[in-house]
Amino acid sequence: MFVTFKMVLTYVVLGTLAGVLGIPYSFVVGNVDRLYRIIMWILRTGLRAGGIRVEVRGQENVPAGVSCIYLSNHVSNLDPPVIFPALPGRSAAVLKNELMRIPFLGTAMRMGGFIPVERGRSRAAAQSSVAAAVKALQSGLHILIFAEGTRSKDGRLAPFKRGTFYMAMETGAPIIPVVVTGTEKMMRKHSAAVTPGLAKVTMLPAIYPANYASREELMQAVRQAMIAALPEEMRPLD
Repeated sequence: MFVTFKMVLTYVVLGTLAGVLGIPYSFVVGNVDRLYRIIMWILRTGLRAGGIRVEVRGQENVPAGVSCIYLSNHVSNLDPPVIFPALPGRSAAVLKNELMRIPFLGTAMRMGGFIPVERGRSRAAAQSSVAAAVKALQSGLHILIFAEGTRSKDGRLAPFKRGTFYMAMETGAPIIPVVVTGTEKMMRKHSAAVTPGLAKVTMLPAIYPANYASREELMQAVRQAMIAALPEEMRPLD
């Protein structure tokens, strides 16, 4: 539990300082790029405090100068701090609305163009979230989305949510499938304890919506690419 305490303390202390100083500064200058870089540094620092090493592969697969949709599997609460600093460029994320209520962090995420979604949301709310994500992509941001919508119960890849593929078809934004492994053993679902170890983040070759006739075909192409890159114990049983 000591490494968990060190990690949490690092995020609370550095995150509070970044919020108190960085949010007003970013508001005054009208730009959050510096705050974003500081937050990425804080995420890396917290991981080191928790004894978590990150191995990143496939960054060369991200096309330069193009807004992309990073679509990842999700097996642990450690996934966001592990994945975000590994992504080339500045990224926003589609995330649970309650996270936007966290002091300082929620404000920083809103300033950074993050898109909140409601659990059990209505069709209108879902369409609003997709529209906000499309706007973020068109502004030059990348978007990180967890394909299954929530953490896997057993570490295996679960069914995908379809909104991402509607968004990709609407914008033409390439999808970069992202596979994260190792975090499922370092912070398990329903547990706050952190176990030191190695997390691996792999970015697969870009998949372009224009090459597919329908959302279903696009979704299956992305899913098959991720399944092939996952170890056997994390592949879906079906």
